[in-house]
Amino acid sequence: MKGESENGNLMLESFRALDLTNEQGFFCGKVLADLGVDVIKLEKPSGDPARNIGPFYQDKPTMETSLFWFGYNANKRGVTLNIESCDGREIFERLVKTADFIIESFPCGYLDGLGLGYQRLSEINPRIIMASITPFGSTGPYKDYKSCEIVNMALSGLMNLSGDPDRPPVIISFPHACMQAGSQAAVAMLAACYWRNESGKGQHIDIAIRESLIQMIAQTLAHWEINRVQVKRAGQYRIGWGPGLVRQIWPCKDGFVIFLLGGGGVRVRTNKALTDWLDNEGKASNFIKEFDWENFDMAATTAEVIEKLEEDIGKFLLYHTKAELFEEGAKRRVDIYPINDCQDIAQEIQLKERSFWREIEHPELGINLTYPDAFIKCSETNVGMRNRAPLIGEHNEDIYITEMGFSHTELSNLKQNNII
Repeated sequence: MKGESENGNLMLESFRALDLTNEQGFFCGKVLADLGVDVIKLEKPSGDPARNIGPFYQDKPTMETSLFWFGYNANKRGVTLNIESCDGREIFERLVKTADFIIESFPCGYLDGLGLGYQRLSEINPRIIMASITPFGSTGPYKDYKSCEIVNMALSGLMNLSGDPDRPPVIISFPHACMQAGSQAAVAMLAACYWRNESGKGQHIDIAIRESLIQMIAQTLAHWEINRVQVKRAGQYRIGWGPGLVRQIWPCKDGFVIFLLGGGGVRVRTNKALTDWLDNEGKASNFIKEFDWENFDMAATTAEVIEKLEEDIGKFLLYHTKAELFEEGAKRRVDIYPINDCQDIAQEIQLKERSFWREIEHPELGINLTYPDAFIKCSETNVGMRNRAPLIGEHNEDIYITEMGFSHTELSNLKQNNII
């Protein structure tokens, strides 16, 4: 039910969003739903095609077992509606009158072609805020181009910074580009909502997935504008800090950790503490034991010196696990951090202490599944996980009968005619 909460009032429970997105825009609605907005996900009568995206619960691919769907549509309510039909468009316009936000990710011009573009919808509801999420935005020579994750990452320039310097660029293995665009769309919609409170007017927000990624490399653009330096990918190394490449990702006994050499200030204490640690375990060479950390200058040293220091440190780290290095490093005030995998994150005590994980019931599966909870914690209002993602048409009766006044007979006829 709208506004349900175990821990008090939902932050944005008085607002409603209509979510018309595909996988390019799911995350925007998820952010709004986590904040308490009543997000109604509209699907085709046959179900959203994204329900076919794996992985699937117990590796059984069905329209109701997609873990991708579970993850990006939790907290939303779900109805089916064919907006390409005359009756479907009429029902959608009635829903628009009750909404504050509309999120869509159709190709440019698709909704205008149905008579459901922003201009028409703003006539129905002048306070409506509509966000359109597309690969390249609604203007320019690329506006009608299709795209995908690897294209978005490549054209943004971000992929050129990822991977090892002597190998081709790489992308991460989950849909980062659409999540970045979705989060920026949610921020933009809430800012537009604030402006609407002042002006009384809604507005149309044009989100380009590719542009949202370019925002992430603002620092590299500054390097070019100021010094005409092209920042390159460096893999496990860090560039622009010392002579050539300085290692920052190191192998250890059961994975990898991050540690970065440096000179001056707080790094002197850290480097000395690490040297003492190596010495206590009998793994420090005379070179590192006698090294002058007080006067160590990364910018002025040589690659040969860095290599000798890294040799001692690298051998030492291989004797310890990620957890050992992190725990003992914290005691000794040495900046060593584990590179976590999914299992590490699921078992981490910090997240458990903050109740980051939430058990959500899936009655149709007869189980509870564990979800990440809120990305923020608020003192006066509740945010975060409340309900699993909707089944196909799960809330049709709630919306169409209880709220809009359709009879069961009318609903049955609409279903038979492929309207809902």
